[in-house]
Amino acid sequence: MSDGFFCSYHLCWSRPDAESLLGDLEAAGVRPDHPTTRRITLISPGSHPAGTQSWVTRDQLVLLAGLQRLDRVDFLLWLADGAEIRARISRGEDGTVELRFGLGPLERADEERVVRAIREAIGRASLLCVGFVLDREGASAATDWRGFIVKGSVYFDCWPDTLAVLPEVAAAQPQLSGVNSFEQSPWVVYGSDVPLR
Repeated sequence: MSDGFFCSYHLCWSRPDAESLLGDLEAAGVRPDHPTTRRITLISPGSHPAGTQSWVTRDQLVLLAGLQRLDRVDFLLWLADGAEIRARISRGEDGTVELRFGLGPLERADEERVVRAIREAIGRASLLCVGFVLDREGASAATDWRGFIVKGSVYFDCWPDTLAVLPEVAAAQPQLSGVNSFEQSPWVVYGSDVPLR
């Protein structure tokens, strides 16, 4: 069982961005409604790991995920076989928005499918996505990825599987100097997704 994650960071986020994200994920088979019950589940923040669950409509989820009324919303996404993905959309004190997807106990094939769907969806959902990080094992979970990706102002102790940052952050970060990378507009991408040359 892994506590891996995929996080992306956005300078701007709104209801249309949330609608686009959910629509693209649904098209890829990563749905907000449970495959059997068809319920959409919100998770309230709290000390209990599972949190308190409540059910909402898709329109309510889009409204909440657009962060128009709240600065954070946690909810579940589902695969057709009932595998669960925890998702969080939150606005930080600096105004940037983090989309966090827990890869949890997914089988490797499901994990690949989910990661591919998320990567494709984040670029279309918000044109102001400034970067993302994928850590399949969760080894870098303690790193302030918002500080690294958005501001370029912190360092990390453990390399994630994949890291994408804007070119100006890549140029300013000594930890990225001399490391193999490739450009995938608008980002410079590092890690296991970099093709060997």
